[in-house]
Amino acid sequence: QLQLVESGGGLVQPGGSLRLSCAASGFILNFYSVGWFRQAPGKEREGVSCIKSSDGSTFYSDSVVGRFTISRDDAKNTMYLTMNNLKPEDTAVYYCATGGFCSDYGLAKGTFSSWGQGTQVTVSS
Repeated sequence: QLQLVESGGGLVQPGGSLRLSCAASGFILNFYSVGWFRQAPGKEREGVSCIKSSDGSTFYSDSVVGRFTISRDDAKNTMYLTMNNLKPEDTAVYYCATGGFCSDYGLAKGTFSSWGQGTQVTVSS
């Protein structure tokens, strides 16, 4: 059974850091492009970052570049999103996903076939 399980969300003050984890089971994560999305209340789900399966290169949206880092530990079959200098506008439910299209220009949301359950990140003082 293909499954993605996220962890690591929580409440953090502005300027703080969090690391989200996404553990995969039932398939080999590095065979596929992987990505992180987020959805704030009342807004559409947006792509944040991804790693291409072809060459391991990464993409970051303009809103997080320089603050967030995506990574993958093949031995643990787990991907991560390290978030630094968090801002209130980063508050959202974060989802990991795989099996979709990651390019130098972004993530094609509709192409990602497997999704985690989501983890809440709240940035507030």
